[in-house]
Amino acid sequence: MLERVFVIGVGLTKIGRFYEKHAKELFSEALWKAIDDAGGVKPQAIVVGNMTSSVLMGQDSFGALLADHAGFRGLPAFKVEAACGSGGAALYAAYALVKSGLVDVVAATGVEKLTEATTGYVTRALAQAADADYEVLYGATFTGLNAMIARLYKTLFGYTDEELSYWPLKMHEYASYNPYAQIRGKTTIEEIMSSPLIADPIRLYHSAPIGDGAAVLLLVRGEDRAREIAKKTGRDVVVELASVSLATDSVDLTTRNDLLTMDSTVKASREALKKAGLEIKDVDYIELHDAFHVTGYLSIEDLGLAPKGLAPKLYREGRFHKGDKPEINFSGGLKARGHPVGATGIYQAAEAVMQLRGDFPGFKASNPETALTHNIGGVSTTAAVAVFRRVK
Repeated sequence: MLERVFVIGVGLTKIGRFYEKHAKELFSEALWKAIDDAGGVKPQAIVVGNMTSSVLMGQDSFGALLADHAGFRGLPAFKVEAACGSGGAALYAAYALVKSGLVDVVAATGVEKLTEATTGYVTRALAQAADADYEVLYGATFTGLNAMIARLYKTLFGYTDEELSYWPLKMHEYASYNPYAQIRGKTTIEEIMSSPLIADPIRLYHSAPIGDGAAVLLLVRGEDRAREIAKKTGRDVVVELASVSLATDSVDLTTRNDLLTMDSTVKASREALKKAGLEIKDVDYIELHDAFHVTGYLSIEDLGLAPKGLAPKLYREGRFHKGDKPEINFSGGLKARGHPVGATGIYQAAEAVMQLRGDFPGFKASNPETALTHNIGGVSTTAAVAVFRRVK
């Protein structure tokens, strides 16, 4: 019988524009924070989620570079790429290494440096999450593709731009409590609606910012080992990574079955919940992928939490906030916590773990026992969904 997988340590850097820091410095900071959080337990392998090291930093051999700089020369270390879902894919790979018994302790990590280039160049790099031959070739940007989705959504279901803006309004409020967040100031509907239009109908405040950051999860095989480490660190609970699932859809939007249904999210979430022996109604807390306001609403619907077209209405009425089940994105989400693309999935996982442990330093959930994270690459070309469980 395969041993269960547990999270024994987390480490995060604040997300921001760190022109003075290299990605390897951010990575080392987050990794050693996780080691300290795990009572000094060190990884035996390192999996790195990253999207842009090749195009923005001119750096391949990225896993080896980071391991060497952090003081772990010689360890197995490699990069995993799945566009903005690279962090979730890294967690998937790290989970497999531990679950299989190949390695006992693995660092599931994510790091991204998006401030190595101008905004225009970064926009071009992020566009590579789309189809190079049928979309990028004709000038499509990632924001532009999501803007087409947003326009279809608001037109089909009759929402105004202002009604859709309640998502970023709440994300900024949550992020104001989060010391790791990139944007910590609250905002107003008026400020959101007066922000620059970047791809109609998406405005600046409807979008996640460009930023740098690194996050680490240390995974261990076996409940006995996890409890031994928890006792050493003074914790009376352990957090199990109960399941991770990964699914894909077409890269181009033109051949999708339905532009407003993220099939990869539907498939990955259903599989992850089934493997964990849960249904979506059993989940207490969720960190979901909201690179744009419309992505947040689509994610709620495709995770099975709302009928298609009703997420904005339900959210404005108070669903998914403090005291509801599930509570969603108390980190501030990608929208305000920030979106260092390849690291985002690991940030989500670390935040979910801390909510389950009760030591998240920001806006706290209502004592959750189960949590789910949802990280996508492209317009849900790839979706990674993980389920976590608190074990007393």
